[in-house]
Amino acid sequence: MRTWTYAKGHGTLNDFVIIHDRQALLNPTADDVRFLCDRRRGVGGDGLLRVTKADRCPDWTGPRDLWFMDYRNADGSTAEMCGNGARVFVRYLLDEDLAGGDRVDIATRAGLVHARVGRDGSITVVLGRPRRDGEPAALQAAGRAWLADVVDVGNPHAVVWLDGTDDLDALDLCQAPALPADRYPAGGNVEFVRPIDPGHLRLRVWERGVGETRSCGTGVVAVAFDHLARQGLTSGTVAVTTPGGDLAVRLDEDGRAHLTGPAVIVARGQVTLPSC
Repeated sequence: MRTWTYAKGHGTLNDFVIIHDRQALLNPTADDVRFLCDRRRGVGGDGLLRVTKADRCPDWTGPRDLWFMDYRNADGSTAEMCGNGARVFVRYLLDEDLAGGDRVDIATRAGLVHARVGRDGSITVVLGRPRRDGEPAALQAAGRAWLADVVDVGNPHAVVWLDGTDDLDALDLCQAPALPADRYPAGGNVEFVRPIDPGHLRLRVWERGVGETRSCGTGVVAVAFDHLARQGLTSGTVAVTTPGGDLAVRLDEDGRAHLTGPAVIVARGQVTLPSC
């Protein structure tokens, strides 16, 4: 029998199970992750954040004294990056006195991530420079065909812009979208977006390995970046409303994306995992 200590946190209702595994001794399997993220059998979450030291991660080649965010999707698969997850990860480090000050660096599979803490308690993470493929991709979702902009934010995204006849709230996102394998060999996240005004967007998102979620940090960055790129802009600020709350994205003059929003830890406890 294995009993692990956990925490639970969320960023705009994008929620995560957090396991502190400093020495990388727990090594959760895909089955363990699926159990922990199950909303009926386990703790429940869109993903798992394993908190471990970077020097315990053989594939990490950066500074060895950082905390490494080992992110797993709810289906047990690994992912390169999670924007809301990174913000919740930093909030956990601060609350547990594993980091201090208003600036925190963390290691991720997508590289080094810089974070800063606002006076209002918000967490901002810098997610590098998004990239956009000039050729759209055809996909199937919600019972019809769409053309999507292809955006990379350290993980892959397909951004679908709704026209005036499409009802964002009425879309059926219960089934996984069918993405072209040649453009998304490892799958991808799909955002459906409707502009509210020139600087304000509203979206719903289907996340790879999870399903529809209340929010997606990298998805928010992808649509904000794509929105500015469609106007020929390489910098600017965009507000994005998700079903779970509001986030802000700033593209600086160097093209780096800054994602800002709330992140809170809401529970701590112990969970007993099924026998192997």
